[in-house]
Amino acid sequence: MNMDFLKRPSIPEDAVQYQLFLVRADPSDAEAHERFLQQILQNILAEIAPLLVQYIWQHQAFNLRYHPEKGDVPAHLGGVTQFGDNVEDEWFIVYLLKHITRTFSDVAAVVYDNDGQFLLIEAAEHLPKWLDPDSSENRVFLFRGELHILPNRTRSGEVGWPRNSVPAVAQALELLHSHTESCSAKQPIRSALARRLDGYPDKIQQNFHRAHCYVPAGIAVVLSRRPDLISPAVSAFYLRDPVDLQACRTFRKFPPDTRVMTSVKFTRCLYAQLQQQSFVPDRRSGFALPTRSHPQYRAHELGMKLAHGFEILCSKSGPSSSEKEVSVSSNPLWRGFLDSLKKNGYFKSELEGSVRYKDLMTSAEIFFRQSVTSTHRPDIQNPGQEVMNVLEDASYSLEELKSQETHLPPEDSDAWLDISHQELERLLEERGGRGVSDGTRKTPLPDEELQEEEAGYSLIAVTKGMKSFINATSSHEGAEIPRSCLAEPFSFDPDAVTSALDRLLGSKDDELDSDDFEEEYDDGDDNEGNDVNDDEEVQNGESQEQAGAEALDNLRKYMDEMDQELQSTNIGKSFTQNNRASNKADASKSSSSASRSELEEEIQPLDVDLNLVSNLLESLASQAGLAGPASNLLQSLGIHIPPDADQS
Repeated sequence: MNMDFLKRPSIPEDAVQYQLFLVRADPSDAEAHERFLQQILQNILAEIAPLLVQYIWQHQAFNLRYHPEKGDVPAHLGGVTQFGDNVEDEWFIVYLLKHITRTFSDVAAVVYDNDGQFLLIEAAEHLPKWLDPDSSENRVFLFRGELHILPNRTRSGEVGWPRNSVPAVAQALELLHSHTESCSAKQPIRSALARRLDGYPDKIQQNFHRAHCYVPAGIAVVLSRRPDLISPAVSAFYLRDPVDLQACRTFRKFPPDTRVMTSVKFTRCLYAQLQQQSFVPDRRSGFALPTRSHPQYRAHELGMKLAHGFEILCSKSGPSSSEKEVSVSSNPLWRGFLDSLKKNGYFKSELEGSVRYKDLMTSAEIFFRQSVTSTHRPDIQNPGQEVMNVLEDASYSLEELKSQETHLPPEDSDAWLDISHQELERLLEERGGRGVSDGTRKTPLPDEELQEEEAGYSLIAVTKGMKSFINATSSHEGAEIPRSCLAEPFSFDPDAVTSALDRLLGSKDDELDSDDFEEEYDDGDDNEGNDVNDDEEVQNGESQEQAGAEALDNLRKYMDEMDQELQSTNIGKSFTQNNRASNKADASKSSSSASRSELEEEIQPLDVDLNLVSNLLESLASQAGLAGPASNLLQSLGIHIPPDADQS
């Protein structure tokens, strides 16, 4: 197996790496190849700019730059983005890559994080058996807007690549280009990825949260010009330490006596981080909060926390640099990027020089600086210095800002922060891929109907699911969840279930036990007595059968003695017995015979299903609604058990 992938540099835990390759590249002319990739870079940035200019990243922005050929990795466009605590940034990048590969049909994308091919993790329930982390290297691509996986070649002449070796990137791209249809991932895999990306690009706006904040005037001005600076400010407050808070004893940059009410745009992740942290300001800071019953208490609290974040940022900016930031117009890619923006209608019908045109131009310049990283890396930005630069360039009137307080847009509801038990269950089922296919859970039922439904199928589903799980494949890597439990809604025929249980447990008339085997051996002995044969092979056969009968008889005696010994113990009494066998035992007790066969009949067979269900329910009750072995196993099997109504 090619082990080059082990040499890949490690990726931070909260980062995603992506690469864009040309599927039809000419490596003979490196300079022409570089020029072509640079041109594609301009076109890509112009294509995705409308999606990104208003986007707020948690930590780092989506960025692309040219990477020359290195080893067996061809020249390509690539980048790394740290998404911090907001995993939605990672999936938004996946959506961007799908959009790019759909628009530019000669481009294939590779994306991975510290978990490896996380796209496969999302569709893990539908992957072929041969595909695992070791065999997926250089096999998984986003191409023409869909997921493609190089198939496993098991015989000569088949399309694909052997699973026990890793193809070079160039070999994989050639196979992807020449056999696109054969490399396309199966529909269930593509559907799982599509469900995760459902809602984009509209989801971008849905992920924002607008709230009123009572902040110093300087912060209101900064955020009106650079909404993206909300991320480093929230992070500075969220990750503060005692040394950072020393700068917040006296607010030099953002004095509290200049506070105004303004509307601030957060992402939901940033808002949750800011709102959920409890914090009491230093009395010397000048930030006095109203009582909690005050209608604007939350706005005051959020503004106080934001002010601390911005003050910490500026305290870390260091002395002001005498070097001015290089204008984007000096970058050779800017002119082509700007022309592509105009061609794509980015500026719409705005007149050049108008206020709206200037705002769009400023957003485009910010996006260009963040995304084109040939000489600029987003992880060494100085956000505090950027805040200071905006303050130096901006002129504002405190009276004008106060006059705008009466015209603020309404706040968004933060009810999404509170989630009920039922909503959490629904979200977990959707993420597990079961809520989509389970038709019984789509429409809410009245309480009585819901109780009847739960009583009607849940316990049967438990026994059926557990038997399927026990019979499923398992190995040293773990047990596999039966796919039928995950993908199909449960239904059953009562007669079929009764028949199956009879076959499993043995019915009254045709119960199969070790005595049946003994009769077979006895019949064999009678036939042997009537047919006398001195042949040596027959004698060997007789001795083998006798030895087998003797071994079976010894085993039966051993099991009988074990049953007799356990019957009077607490272990034996802890199991529920079969009712049919119990009736038969009662009848045998009334007889006067004390033979050994009657004593054996008193040992009643277990009701396996009833014991299974009762023990699982007892385990669930002991979990008191929390996660545990029983609930985790049943959830993985797609089995829903209603909450315990008996709280005693």
